Amino acid sequence: MRIVCLSDTHGFHEGYPVPEGDLLVHAGDLTKHGHLEEVAAFDRFLGTLPHPHKVVIAGNHDFAFEREAARARNLLTNATYLEDAETVVNGVRIWGSPWQPWFYDWAFNLQRGPEIRAKWDRIPAGIDVLVTHGPPLGHGDRTVSGEDAGCVDLLDAVRRVRPRLHVFGHIHEGYGQTREGSTRCVNASTCTLAYRPTNAAVVVDL
Repeated sequence: MRIVCLSDTHGFHEGYPVPEGDLLVHAGDLTKHGHLEEVAAFDRFLGTLPHPHKVVIAGNHDFAFEREAARARNLLTNATYLEDAETVVNGVRIWGSPWQPWFYDWAFNLQRGPEIRAKWDRIPAGIDVLVTHGPPLGHGDRTVSGEDAGCVDLLDAVRRVRPRLHVFGHIHEGYGQTREGSTRCVNASTCTLAYRPTNAAVVVDL
């Protein structure tokens, strides 16, 4: 299965070159301000793409999925939206979750420790592709100030579940790939720190 990984497009999707593949995964921050109109525009963009399967989660900019959840989900007609939930594509089990450790006053914030750990504890064994908005500690999480902003409890979950692929974004400057044991970790942030959509989509053959 060829998986095309995107994240943090922030509304800058028009004209962005998306490679062909079997599955498109978007790891959140599809909008800049979290408005319903932005969700609708993103859905129209998804509708132009040829990928037979598309999976999307929300990110910290995507307020509509937290504040007006039903309306936002109804607007996303061209993808499967996951929020602490699983879908199966051609036998590949995918789990998606939008949460990240508390980050200013953005959407889907949880406190580090037991509060966010409870979300990661819900990830079942046997997941092949894990999609979260934020990174695990030590993987694509180094900020421009030198801080490792990833979640240690998410790292523990990755080590427990051992998915073949973990896709995330959130830390734009962490774009790239690393390994955690047998798991390929992909920070697929499309936008740079300056919110320019110049990072290439990451293609993974699973």
